[in-house]
Amino acid sequence: MKFFNLFKSIHLKLIAIFMLLIFIAMQVIGVYFTRELEAQLESNHYDMLEERADLLEYNVRQEMTRDRDEEEEPLQEDIESLLQEFFSIEGSQVQVIGPNQVVLGTSNWNNDYIVGQQSTEVRVKRALLGTPDSTEVRNPEGDRLRVMAIPVEAEGVVQGAIYIEANMNEIYDEIDEINQILFTGTVIALIITAVLGILLSQTITRPIVDMKKQARVMGEGDFSRQVKVYGNDEIGQLAHSFNNLTLRLKESQSTTEGERKKLSSVLAHMTDGVIATDELGRIILMNNRAEQLLNLDQKDIIGTSLPEILHLSETITPSDLYDYSDSILLDFSDDETDFLLEANFSVIRNEDGPVNGLITVLHDVTEQEKIENERREFVANVSHELRTPLTTLKSYMEALEDGAMQDEKLGPRFLKVTQNETERMIRLVNDLLQLSKMDSDDLRLNAETVDLGEVMHQIADRFEMVNKDKNIHFDRQFPSYPIYVDMDRDKMIQVFDNIISNAVKYSPDGGTITLQMVPKSRDVDIEIIDEGLGIPKESQNKIFDRFYRVDKARARNLGGTGLGLAIAKELVHSHGGYIDVQSVWKKGTTIAVTLPYSAYKKAGGGE
Repeated sequence: MKFFNLFKSIHLKLIAIFMLLIFIAMQVIGVYFTRELEAQLESNHYDMLEERADLLEYNVRQEMTRDRDEEEEPLQEDIESLLQEFFSIEGSQVQVIGPNQVVLGTSNWNNDYIVGQQSTEVRVKRALLGTPDSTEVRNPEGDRLRVMAIPVEAEGVVQGAIYIEANMNEIYDEIDEINQILFTGTVIALIITAVLGILLSQTITRPIVDMKKQARVMGEGDFSRQVKVYGNDEIGQLAHSFNNLTLRLKESQSTTEGERKKLSSVLAHMTDGVIATDELGRIILMNNRAEQLLNLDQKDIIGTSLPEILHLSETITPSDLYDYSDSILLDFSDDETDFLLEANFSVIRNEDGPVNGLITVLHDVTEQEKIENERREFVANVSHELRTPLTTLKSYMEALEDGAMQDEKLGPRFLKVTQNETERMIRLVNDLLQLSKMDSDDLRLNAETVDLGEVMHQIADRFEMVNKDKNIHFDRQFPSYPIYVDMDRDKMIQVFDNIISNAVKYSPDGGTITLQMVPKSRDVDIEIIDEGLGIPKESQNKIFDRFYRVDKARARNLGGTGLGLAIAKELVHSHGGYIDVQSVWKKGTTIAVTLPYSAYKKAGGGE
């Protein structure tokens, strides 16, 4: 056990650090030095070989291309002379090969027997084709060789080749000797470092051990002991600071404990998000709920200004929050979701009066605000929709009362207007009652299995009859076989009536409305395509909202309530389907209703 405790001592750690630093430094130096030395030696050797090879190639080319009398001046003798003159390098051998792969000469006297023989080296064959080759290989004995094959060219024609094998063992033997010297130096340096580390670490660890004992005593609640100061260096200054810290801790312990209890009490009784700051408005604490609401980690934002976290830094400073008695609504919404928080601020004061910090309580009010906005918007829309026909009724009835009733032309016309406005209010009230039933889940569906194609033909026949005066053509693109779906016939007829009536309203005279059914694997698409003005892209995701109109003035003139598509969407969803819109401005609109097939009958009439 004492052996393991020894390794926990800072005394041993300092020695180990010193030795490790020296070892790493020596290794880094050794690796770098040997790598550079090896690279330099190899480079020098390669350069020397290439210089000798180029010089030899030049002289061999001169000998091969000059006019000679083979009987008096044999080429092989001249080649042998050149090899002895330019390539008498220890540990290397050179061969000069003619264009027919016959060895003309060699630098190694022991290999004279190969002169006149054909070379079988692949690299020689490549060189005779004009491709030089240079690489490093190992021979069967394991020696590392530098192999080069150089073509001898004259006026673009290959006259022969030079084949070189140079032994590189001498270079690597030198590198091994240098590595051994570095290893010996590293061992000596480590021994010296260990001795010096033992002596040096004692001067550091003695006062640290004393401070460790003092810290243990302070942890037990005793602040009376003082650390011994051994000198005026950094360690001595640390000892002085440690003694001053002991006194301050004794004074502030009681105050800190009181503050901790206050903060713990506040957090224990809060169910919403809680953020605590210091007197400068910098965050010092945040509970888990606040982290969830703000999608932040307490570790990342400690010390950050509270207005910055709440996205208020552009308008509010931390000191301004002390004066807020009312709550602040914070908007953290993005393009996809709405997210609203309500923030309430409470000032923390010490007993003597000065401000010590701020407590912020966060509450998620997204749903509340959404419901409240929908309620306000709904009331405003209903009031607006009812006010227009009521104002019209009031005006025309006053005119009738003032004598227009007696006018044979104006009287019937004014009565017709009041009748139309009354019917419009009745339609609005009926639509509102139907939406109210849907919202309260009081909608009753009388589902039956019907042939959707037959229903769509009936609807198209009726609209063709009613809209003869507009000369609108209905193009029906239905399958020849039955398409069965489970639906409430009346409710779905209401859906298609609303969609097709909108298409008729906004289609030009003589236009075409296409009714198309597209069977799919599990459901069927019913598409109503018109050639009207279309819907702007920014309005396409809003047309199913209640009371929303793209062209409000024209929609009211055509008698719309703004609830037709909203009702259609709710009814389609109640049948397990969905509704979508695609539109190109000034080119037309496509409303697509998707309904699932009947569970009992499949498309095509099969049971």
